[in-house]
Amino acid sequence: MVLTPVNANQEAYLASFGARERDSLHAVRETAMERFAVLGFPTTKNEEWKYSNLTPWLKMPYEKAPRSAGFDPGVKVGPNSLVFVNGWFAPEFSRVPAGVKAGSLREIPPQPVAPFAENAMLALNTALFEDGAHIEIDGVLQEPLFLMFISAGRYVSYPRNRIVVRGEARIVEQYIGEGPYFTNAVTELEAAAGASVEHCIFQRQSVEALHFHHLAVRQKRDSNVRLYNLAFGGGMVRNEVLAVLDGEGAHCALSGLYVTRGTEHVDNHTTLDHAKPNSTSHELYKGVLDDRSQGVFHGRIIVRPEAQKTDAIQRNRNLLLSREAVVNTKPQLEIYADDVRCTHGATVGQVDEDAVFYLRSRGVGRDDARKLLTNAFASEILDDVKVEAVREQASAALLERLG
Repeated sequence: MVLTPVNANQEAYLASFGARERDSLHAVRETAMERFAVLGFPTTKNEEWKYSNLTPWLKMPYEKAPRSAGFDPGVKVGPNSLVFVNGWFAPEFSRVPAGVKAGSLREIPPQPVAPFAENAMLALNTALFEDGAHIEIDGVLQEPLFLMFISAGRYVSYPRNRIVVRGEARIVEQYIGEGPYFTNAVTELEAAAGASVEHCIFQRQSVEALHFHHLAVRQKRDSNVRLYNLAFGGGMVRNEVLAVLDGEGAHCALSGLYVTRGTEHVDNHTTLDHAKPNSTSHELYKGVLDDRSQGVFHGRIIVRPEAQKTDAIQRNRNLLLSREAVVNTKPQLEIYADDVRCTHGATVGQVDEDAVFYLRSRGVGRDDARKLLTNAFASEILDDVKVEAVREQASAALLERLG
């Protein structure tokens, strides 16, 4: 196979594919790499990447991440945790709960299903992923299951997670790291008929990090999925969610909070695709941006012709803490059915000075008043998180960023 790059930044990644050994997924990997070669890394000329410039970040030479053996992640691991270091499963630091089918993706390589034909970053992951989490839950998982991804060193990693829930579960993906690194992660989540899933992505990225995450969700009849996406900074972060409500009576609730400062950049792209009748979705994303940081929100709700009786709500609210912070927001509805109820909206504003004055009149200093109001703004998202450990860590991260 001869691959011709469409931009210079692709060459190292094409070479990496040529050097890897063939496996049972070689055919789909080859197709994915061919698509990556044709598409190239996205630029600001791509409408979907209009406000996120990857080019400066891709000039850095990232090396293929080595296996994690012998590397101490230096983090406290709970009883229900799978730990990955630079994309590789670290069994010596993991604690898998009894009765749960969970472990390394390398043990059961799945056939990738997330569509990559028009998504270069997803295609690149499909071609080059080596490891990740494979989880199947049939009954009720009483305690939350944590997937912890730790990045350290100037490496590129491609975590790939496959999660199937046929019962009830709470699953948390945590991404943390130090220094410059490039993470290109994909999670495929399937909620079977009648399943109940709470899935949270909690990111605390390095200011030197380039991070991409694509979450592909498919829901069956009467399933209930609750998604949280909590992003606390990062040099260049792109989070994508594609949830397909592919069963009558399916419900999806999607909440997001992005908190940035300095020159950090967080880009959120979400799609809720109503493919069957009588499905419901509720989406709320909030942004808190300070200094010269930037945020992006592009949310789409699609209602297919057969998805009658759809009820969908989408909201995006942003709070700018400085005059230099910038957010670009684009809520979008695509409705092809006639018996639906769909609404969307977006707001961008600053801290309410009347509310600040009210608090100051009761003895609260100006800075403390602004922090209280900002914390209250973000708490609508955080207070809804059911996993206590995540809620506490996210609240602490928010307070730390507010100074």
